[in-house]
Amino acid sequence: MKKVQLEIVGLSYSQTQSGAYALVLGEATGSRRLPIIIGGFEAQAIAIELEKMSPSRPLTHDLFRSFAESFDISVSEVLIYNLVEGIFYAKLICNDGTKDVEIDARTSDAIALAIRFKCPIYTYEFILKSAGIVLDDEAPAATTETTTAVETSSETSTSEKGEYKNKSTEELKGLLQTALDDEQYELASKIRDELNNRKKS
Repeated sequence: MKKVQLEIVGLSYSQTQSGAYALVLGEATGSRRLPIIIGGFEAQAIAIELEKMSPSRPLTHDLFRSFAESFDISVSEVLIYNLVEGIFYAKLICNDGTKDVEIDARTSDAIALAIRFKCPIYTYEFILKSAGIVLDDEAPAATTETTTAVETSSETSTSEKGEYKNKSTEELKGLLQTALDDEQYELASKIRDELNNRKKS
């Protein structure tokens, strides 16, 4: 299967889940974005490394890196290889100098380690097709820059979700573009899911 390289585009507060964050990955050579909901601890681990901050004591991911490097084990790539019922599955491709070994991992942990080992992140084309969000060429340039800025936003209520069902497809497409322009990637993914559901029915 064709692999597509991804880069970290942004990290922000989740709009729908309290205490969670939306990690946005983007195609290295394209305009599609892949929003993934992660926990606060993993978001902190990713943000700290992106900002080149040094915690007073090693975080779990730093410990993993130190442990692996002490035994000459490297992580050569991270692969997000599946998507089942909204859950992404990832694995680490590790090497001890003689052979490659695949280790299953939560996607958030895998990405936190990818930053520390400075290795590429990949996914398959079918995952981007089913869960990716396409940005228009007119989207602001800032959407392609790596950022760890944390933005506050209100939670999407059940009534708002129901409201999507009452809107026309054209209205939803307009809302989707507005969400993308405002870099509200998780909200955009909710609208995208509603549009995809309509295509199936």
